[in-house]
Formats: sequence, C-alpha cells, structure tokens
Amino acid sequence: MIYILAFGGLVLLLASGDLMVRGAISLAANLGISPLLMGLIIVGFGTSAPELIICIQAALVGAPGVALGNVVGSNIANVLLVLGAPALIAPVAFDRSGVIRHILVMLGVSLIFAALAFGGVFGFQQGLLLLALLIGFLWYSIRDHQMETPPVLDMLRTDVALGGIAGRTRSNLFSGVMVAGGLAGLVLGAKLLIDGAVGIARLLEVGEDVIGLSMVAIGTSLPELATTLAAAYRRHADVALGNVIGSNIFNLLAVMGATAIIAPVPVPPHFLALDLWVMLAAAALLLFFAVTGRPAGRRAGAAFLLSYATYMIWLFRSGGI
Repeated sequence: MIYILAFGGLVLLLASGDLMVRGAISLAANLGISPLLMGLIIVGFGTSAPELIICIQAALVGAPGVALGNVVGSNIANVLLVLGAPALIAPVAFDRSGVIRHILVMLGVSLIFAALAFGGVFGFQQGLLLLALLIGFLWYSIRDHQMETPPVLDMLRTDVALGGIAGRTRSNLFSGVMVAGGLAGLVLGAKLLIDGAVGIARLLEVGEDVIGLSMVAIGTSLPELATTLAAAYRRHADVALGNVIGSNIFNLLAVMGATAIIAPVPVPPHFLALDLWVMLAAAALLLFFAVTGRPAGRRAGAAFLLSYATYMIWLFRSGGI
C-alpha cells in the first residue's frame, strides 16, 4: 500500500503541477502579462511547485531529510539524468551566447548553498538570505533579457517549441479553476508522496534523506526529463541546458529558501561528506563543457548516466540496503 500511496501521490503531483502551469500561463496571456514575467515567475516558480510543496510538507511533518534530499537530489538528477538522457539522442550545445555566465551564476548559488549547509541547519535567517539572492537573480535576469535569454526563459521556450503549455488560451474563469485545482492537487499529491516515502524508508530501513535523494528527486525531475527528451527527439536538445540551469537555481533559492523560513531543515553529516560535493561536481561539469565549447554528445551522455547510476547504487548501499 505504501508503494501505491507514493506512486499515486507522484502522479497526482506531476499532473497537478502541469495543470497549474497551463492555467497560469493562459491566465497571464489573457491579462497581457509580458512573456518575460511569464517565464520568470509562472514557469520558473510553477515548475518548481512540486518540489516546493514537498519540501514544505516534509519539514512540517518532521521529515526534513526528505526536504533537503529532494532539493540536492533534484539538482544532481537535473544535470546527470535530465541532460545525460537527451545527449544520447542529440548533442547538447554549450556554445550559446552567455551560457558561461549563466552556469557561473548556478555554480555560485550552489557554492553559497553548500557554505550555508556547513552551518548545520537551514533556518529562518538562511531562508531569508536565499530568498534575497533569488530576488537578485530575478533582477539580473530582467536586466539582461534584452541582450541574453535568461536561463529560466528557456523553460518557457522549450514548451512553446514543443507545442506545449503555452500553445492554447482559455477563458479567465476556466484558467483560474485550473490554477486552483492544480494547487489543491499539489498539496494532496505532496502529502500522499511524503507519507509513502516515509513508509518506504521505514520498510527498507533506510534514511528518509536517501528516499528524498533518490525516489522523490527523480520523481519531481520527470517533467524536465520528459520535456528534454522530446526536445532532443526534435533536434532541440540545446534548449534543455537553460531548463536545467533555471530549475537548479530555483530549487536552491526559492524552494529551500521558502522551506527554511517556514520550518528549520537540519543538515545530516553525510550530506556534507558526499551529496553536496556530488551536486557541486555536477555543476562544475557543466562549466567544463561551457568553457571548452564542446557539445555533450553520446559519450558524454552515457558518462553522465553511468555516473548517476553509480551514485544511486552507492546511496542505497550506504543507506542500509
């Protein structure tokens, strides 16, 4: 039953998040909101809504390991899995204008997040700092949007190119119902997933943080994975890079920042010993490709996926399985 509970919660979570984003974008288009703000706020925050709701509920019910594991695990999965899989289909280009700058921003945010983690807990003050950095990032993106495409906007461009979430407008009433229904589904789906994840952790006798780093993180990364695979199939694999950069920045600043303000999130020692370093190494890996200008082709994609599989095996073995 706990597996069914977790799977049902995950399906409801992903479907509700998609429904909310579709409704919000349609409502924003009807109200004449600019594509920039639509991409930054609605798509950026909307696609991070599952992670945000999961982290907040996990912290409130006394499972902070799931919350921290979801953020760190999602960022690892976004690089090694979400970029690795489409690279097997079509090369992911790193030679776009401004890509080094955007990756440096992501790496800098990751380093600040790791430094705060060594303090032992993400509390109210740390949450405020992360949200302040988020505001700074949004201001930076708005300031530069005339010359560069901010990484968050690639999330919107990906879905538009694939005939996805921004491809249809609806009435304001129907769009509002979609947003409200999606939000309600997010809350319920997150509760079911958290209850199932905690039950699975107890059944398998592993830490809740292990489930957060693996099952929950992979589950909440499935929308990005599906989008990037579809983009790669249509030979637009390069747009996956902006999706990953924007998603990782929002996860660290918005998701953990809001969660830490609501409830403290302690940092287990093993996060400091390995998991944070894996997250930083994954971010640095993107910088390597950006500096050299080399595309991530099939060999790189296979190496990414092999690295992720190795990390998952180590995670469960060290967790007691």
